[in-house]
Order: sequence, then structure tokens, then C-alpha cells
Amino acid sequence: MRQPRLRASLLIAGAGAVLVLIDVGGLAAELSGLGLIALGSALVAPGMRFPRGDSPTWWRLLAAGTLLVAAGVALGQALETPGGLVAAVGGALVVIAAALGLP
Repeated sequence: MRQPRLRASLLIAGAGAVLVLIDVGGLAAELSGLGLIALGSALVAPGMRFPRGDSPTWWRLLAAGTLLVAAGVALGQALETPGGLVAAVGGALVVIAAALGLP
């Protein structure tokens, strides 16, 4: 994957994680953040195919963070505090992955 595309994709995912972490717009902001994280992850995914199945650690963090944010947003509709904590952990993982993956 070319570096400008990778950089832009990771910045999109990171911006979505910041929206989830600051949580100022309620459900709309969380869903927007989740959408940006999913978009950034989807844009990065095609470049993460390696011949032996090895993938960078930051890619695994990004994937795990994306799943945790999705689960946290869904859980937050029923149980606000646990859902917010799960989403926050996922958002932190996405930010860390974006920082580690930037070329």
C-alpha cells in the first residue's frame, strides 16, 4: 500500500476514534465515529495481505479496536456505563494503532 493512502486511512480511523472518545454528540457522534473507524479500517485492509499470514501488530490492534467500538456502541444502548467503557477501550486501541501504523 502506498504511504499517502495508508496515512490518510489511519488518520480517518483516528479521527473516528477521537469522536468516540470525547463523546460530546451522543449517539450520533458515536455512530459517526464508528463509521469513520470502519471506513479507515476497510481502506487499510487490502494492503494488509501478507504471504505467510503475518500481519503487523498495529493492524491487529486496529481490527480489535474497531470490533470493541462496535460492541461498545451497541452495548451502550442497553447499559450506558459498560458500553461506554468498552467503546473507550476500543477507541484507545484505534488511536494507538493509528499512531503505530503511520509511516
